[in-house]
Amino acid sequence: MVRKVDHSLLDNAKINKKDEFYTQLSDIERELQYYGKHFRNKTVFCNCDDARVSNFYKYFVEHFEQLGLKKLICACYKKSDSDLFSKVERAFYYEYTGKEKKRPALKDVSFFKGDGDFRSKESIDLLKKADIVVTNPPFSLFREYISQLEKYNKKFLIISNINAITYKEVFALIKENKVWMGVNMGRGISGFIVPKHYKLYGLETKINESGERIISPNNCMWLTNLDNAQRHEFIPLTKEYNGNETAYPRFDNYNAINVNKTQDIPMDYKGIMGVPITFLHKFNPNQFKIIKFRKGDDERDLAINGKPTYFRILIQGC
Repeated sequence: MVRKVDHSLLDNAKINKKDEFYTQLSDIERELQYYGKHFRNKTVFCNCDDARVSNFYKYFVEHFEQLGLKKLICACYKKSDSDLFSKVERAFYYEYTGKEKKRPALKDVSFFKGDGDFRSKESIDLLKKADIVVTNPPFSLFREYISQLEKYNKKFLIISNINAITYKEVFALIKENKVWMGVNMGRGISGFIVPKHYKLYGLETKINESGERIISPNNCMWLTNLDNAQRHEFIPLTKEYNGNETAYPRFDNYNAINVNKTQDIPMDYKGIMGVPITFLHKFNPNQFKIIKFRKGDDERDLAINGKPTYFRILIQGC
């Protein structure tokens, strides 16, 4: 049975740095099906994953030959203030090349000298050896996490809160067409497995047939710099601007019209338009270019008749 209440739990978890949200195998399969061509002869690094329980590890081991992987590395951070699904006394990593048994025991892994934090020198040394990073990183450290991937010029496919696209560090990468949203977002990510000490309240919650406790925040997305065919699909435009100008008011502080929904983008308007941030999920870089985020010429929020609009993206047709 699913219960619906308020949407505060994920935010509280972020504030309290409780990042123990584990990805379901079904959600990994649903997204990874679009990126198979990128993995041949590559080393994948899941640097926020215990190989003994991680579904990312399970997915890549089960598809190792199909994807043509060279190596899979999973690294496990030792938390000092909370328990994982299985207690971890020391941080460790495990390297899989297709010959090892599918799930390692502690006697099979390599232990870090430190805590295995993705920012540690030991983890960075593993990162340097990898081609692609795939994981669900800690949301509370997301800015640092993606900045590290950018610094070391890594390909990646990761999960984040949808709000991450409003971070200036992330939006700058989106604007430069270096990063984009994946295929699934919101309800396309069906939920996260949480440890037993999490109370099932604050979001859509359930306990599945395997006894796993699931929280469905419905406000997460995949973020990536791996190309896929879906991002090159043109948005069908059916609305017209000429003769319907009142439906597209101009901003007070920028020479652009406001478009309330992506589906309402007019096909006959050649100037700059302000669209909702949800546009990014349909954004085709061959159809539109991104001009700016949120601010007008006065560096204040884009406004109409004195009222701010918030989170508008200024775009123009290519």
